[in-house]
Amino acid sequence: MRILLAEDDPLLGDGLRAGLRAQGFLVDWVRDGVAAEHELLGNSYAAVVLDLGLPRMDGMSVLETIRARGVVAPVLVLTARDDVRDRVGALDLGADDYVVKPVDLHELAARLRALIRRSNGQTQDRLHCNGVDLHLASREVWVDNESVKLSTREFNLLHALMLRPGRVLTREQLENHLYSWGEEVGSNTIEVHVHHLRRKLGSQRIRTVRGVGYAITVGPVVGSEDEGQPGSDRAANPDASL
Repeated sequence: MRILLAEDDPLLGDGLRAGLRAQGFLVDWVRDGVAAEHELLGNSYAAVVLDLGLPRMDGMSVLETIRARGVVAPVLVLTARDDVRDRVGALDLGADDYVVKPVDLHELAARLRALIRRSNGQTQDRLHCNGVDLHLASREVWVDNESVKLSTREFNLLHALMLRPGRVLTREQLENHLYSWGEEVGSNTIEVHVHHLRRKLGSQRIRTVRGVGYAITVGPVVGSEDEGQPGSDRAANPDASL
């Protein structure tokens, strides 16, 4: 889950970024309101952690601008301002949650997971689809009631697909879920991750829509055009492009 952190305090920002990364989030960190507005208008994020006291452009103005421009990513305001008027003002401008500093990192991560769930129409921390169970808090996965070990990127890829069961996600959308700033992404990276994930989940649980992207299947599949079938070209060449 890729999130944007807008916080100008270097020590706090560094601690929040490290702590949220340890909780499984990909964190892009900006230190002023203009940079936050620029990133949110130009990129897709699962959620935003927004300080109100940002330099160059305050958090309230950032919030008002991005909502007026149609940005729908859930926003958690994290600020030292504890006045009721500030809370009401931020929530009325489109904030989804309001937390006063200091905050426990585990609570912050749980609030972010809840916001991301609700923004995708999910009500529980455990996602289930076609025999696959994914638990966000513990980052555990079961397939047909058997535990399966996934790498961090495999888990994040599966989470992105299971948030939108049956919906096709493009390579670019999946890259946004798996990589943050400065990380090199190869031309066939997503295909390789999908290949490894299919080996662990079963080849028919992830569907390829050629030239578009991937989707997790929402019911039994009688045949597949995807990799994993004996003797298929895609099984022999997992790095083939869409």
